[in-house]
Amino acid sequence: MEPTAQHWISAFLSAQAAELDAARNTQLAYGRDLTDFAEFLDRTGHSVAKADRSSIEAYLVDCEAQGLAKSTRARRLSAIKQLYRFAFEEGLRADNPALQIKGPGRSKALPKTLSPEEVERLLNAAPETGRGDDRLRNACLMQLLYATGMRVSELVSLPIQAARGDPRMLLVRGKGGKERMVPLSPPAREALADWLLALDAAQEKARLERGVAPSRFLFPSSSKEGHLTRHRFYVLIKEIAVAAGVMPSRVTPHRLRHAFATHLLAGGADLRSIQVLLGHADISTTEIYTHVLEERLKALVLEHHPLARD
Repeated sequence: MEPTAQHWISAFLSAQAAELDAARNTQLAYGRDLTDFAEFLDRTGHSVAKADRSSIEAYLVDCEAQGLAKSTRARRLSAIKQLYRFAFEEGLRADNPALQIKGPGRSKALPKTLSPEEVERLLNAAPETGRGDDRLRNACLMQLLYATGMRVSELVSLPIQAARGDPRMLLVRGKGGKERMVPLSPPAREALADWLLALDAAQEKARLERGVAPSRFLFPSSSKEGHLTRHRFYVLIKEIAVAAGVMPSRVTPHRLRHAFATHLLAGGADLRSIQVLLGHADISTTEIYTHVLEERLKALVLEHHPLARD
């Protein structure tokens, strides 16, 4: 009996999780893309087990006809290629029908960043935004984000134990559970210490008055996750942008991560160090920041060099 498409996909995702320690979000994305591919094959009278190159190419044409972005089509082809490579290596198929198929390529959009002046205004506005202890929390969030370049999911889910003892370095758990150490700047350490004092006092009061157990998170909340959510922080950073006089549409948590990397590179840091700090698995991902810096330098020349004027 021919294995079902779902059997193939489940086996592939299990292997990804076990061998490559793929993050849950990555697995979910692969699952959605491959399920869409399997449904197309089923509608056109084919199956994952017996699909050939022409049926895979027909799927890609269908994706383009739907108006899907280049990046989406490239991602789906990548998932299909990995599925059939896995099937070939496991002996589920004697060939790999996706081996010679070339994708549409990805648009190399440069990451948008913020100037050092804009970041400074955001950092100055954070401790003035909100009420009471929220101001200390906001200052700590912004200082940690810019000092470390953490992903927002890594920041909001930081365990409180990682911040104890006035650390010079923070242990961060990134994609796929991989851990890395990131250094803290003096302003970030000061903001962290101030927030911990306020948080400990508030949690001790809640324990004595209402019997509430202290949270294990540095940024606790009443969400089901138990910590500040990515969505709430996204809204919060917009509020800080308004207070700082920076266009809110220009400010996102990920753009501060880009600013961290770009400003380090402009200050003379090497790519390998930035790769480690950002938690990138491949240095080619980090190399895009050299293009950001090149674009900024080119803009400076065009704006200020006398021979560049019309």
